[in-house]
Amino acid sequence: MDQPRGVTTVTIARRAVAPLLVVLACTACGAAQDPLAPDIGSVSSTPALSQAPRPTPTSPSKPAAKPSTTQTAQATLPRGGREVFPRYRLVGYAGVTGASTLGRLGTGPLNERVAEIEHRAKPYAAGREILPVVEVIAAVVQGSPGRGGKYRIRLSDAQIATYHKAARKHRAVLLLNLQPGRSEFLTEAKAFEKWLKEPDVGVALDPEWAMDRGQRPGAAYGHTTGAELDQVAGYLAGLVKRYDLPEKVMVYHQVARSVVRQESGLKAHGGVAMIKSIDGLGHPGPKKNTYRVVSKTTPKFVHPGFKLFFTEDRRHGGRLMTPKEVLGLKPRPEYVMFE
Repeated sequence: MDQPRGVTTVTIARRAVAPLLVVLACTACGAAQDPLAPDIGSVSSTPALSQAPRPTPTSPSKPAAKPSTTQTAQATLPRGGREVFPRYRLVGYAGVTGASTLGRLGTGPLNERVAEIEHRAKPYAAGREILPVVEVIAAVVQGSPGRGGKYRIRLSDAQIATYHKAARKHRAVLLLNLQPGRSEFLTEAKAFEKWLKEPDVGVALDPEWAMDRGQRPGAAYGHTTGAELDQVAGYLAGLVKRYDLPEKVMVYHQVARSVVRQESGLKAHGGVAMIKSIDGLGHPGPKKNTYRVVSKTTPKFVHPGFKLFFTEDRRHGGRLMTPKEVLGLKPRPEYVMFE
């Protein structure tokens, strides 16, 4: 298939993966055999990307003589409604097409993976409707400084359009995962504003890849603060209000307590559904303990999330936790993500 213009996914994989697998093993996921899709064997290094038309960003509606009091003309979430919770439970895949080490989205054709989410999500419904999530790593850390010395590279608009098209085809939410390197979360979010104006696009923030000056991705865990997360939440709330959008999903990932500091700096914002995905990896016992410890600092208005790793959780005799085990966690996760 034709490659989108700009940086290719294979280029991103080559730049980002090799120098980063040494210390932070939580990114080395998704390559293991998946019992849900036994036909997938070795994964080709050729990305399954195709040139897709760029969608027109949502623009402010023109004022009418008599504004409607109904929501029929308003943009909604992919499966209806304007608010995420408590109607939906989110279940999704993360990664980059063509890079199997970065998550489940990297194994095989993109449309097949997005369609697969629906089937995998069914056991997690537990009385709610399922809202599938495509969490694409849109800003990927790399081991070299690159232009501007930020240690990250962004997907092109043509590549984002491919994921957006696949998400819309399957009525899923698209989350742009941001690994900022030495950049800032707010800067990276604003770089994708044309996409965040869309009613079905949100963000996922990866603080373990937020580096201080002098730090290099892969050499140490990064970190952020509640105040920095709050800047992004406030920015998203502004877009929702300005363009009359449904709630935006904002996920922030946390693999350890040290990764998000002074979490009380994060405040509630109308129009933004916030989720903390707790990303402990390994055997069920340690994962449950990480979830218990990291959950203690979660603000009351932030919804709980939980990540399962196809590769890391199965190492050293481990296994994936079952849907029953995941739904038995306290608090019960409202976003279950597979990497």
